[in-house]
Amino acid sequence: MTRAQLDKQPDEVAAMFDRTARRYDFVNDVVSLGQVRLWRRAAAAAVDAGPGEIVLDLGAGTGTSTDAFTSLGARAIASDFSLGMLRTGVRRHGGNALTGQGVPFVAGDALRLPFADDSFDAVTISVALRNVHDTTRALKEMLRVTRPGGRLVILEFSHVTFAPFNLVYREYLMKLLPKVAKVFGSNDDSYEYLAESIRDWPDQPTLARMIQDAGWERVAWRDLSMGIVAMHRGFKPA
Repeated sequence: MTRAQLDKQPDEVAAMFDRTARRYDFVNDVVSLGQVRLWRRAAAAAVDAGPGEIVLDLGAGTGTSTDAFTSLGARAIASDFSLGMLRTGVRRHGGNALTGQGVPFVAGDALRLPFADDSFDAVTISVALRNVHDTTRALKEMLRVTRPGGRLVILEFSHVTFAPFNLVYREYLMKLLPKVAKVFGSNDDSYEYLAESIRDWPDQPTLARMIQDAGWERVAWRDLSMGIVAMHRGFKPA
């Protein structure tokens, strides 16, 4: 077995990302035509974390998304359940086995976060929530570790809102994405899973309801790149 299935068993998903870790960031830049960098900046702006605040970046992989929060003056923890991703991130950040240039890398499962209640001013997860085995449970865990009044920002692939573009996007996603990944030296079977998981993911209003049902309030979303990704935000009741 070289790829995870859509039932998203944690050991399969983690092993899949372990295999793609070395070239994951580079291939993401290629297949998104550079848009992923714009999406990360938009997510960081939505989190709006400043000096003195602590951010938990879930599904952080190699820590590329985490850097945006530390550059704003906040403290940030990069957490992921793929040890291969975390090791790659530590090396790229020039750190030791636990940290890279001041960014702690923590192995953690989104369904059983290794953090105390009310620990973070903000929790964020970028293009990784759809890889979690139980979305609702993960959203409740994020709520648990966020302080009262704190915020959640989710950046995730979603449903294209411009109908004429949707067919073109789906054809590119399902047929070309794995081939492009293979050309650039990544695990094309993994990108087949990623394409399928994007197509299987709920639309923007459905995810908003799931976030609200998990206990978050003032839930809203904003589409980016015509809905290729959507950014959802919510707040923990004070």
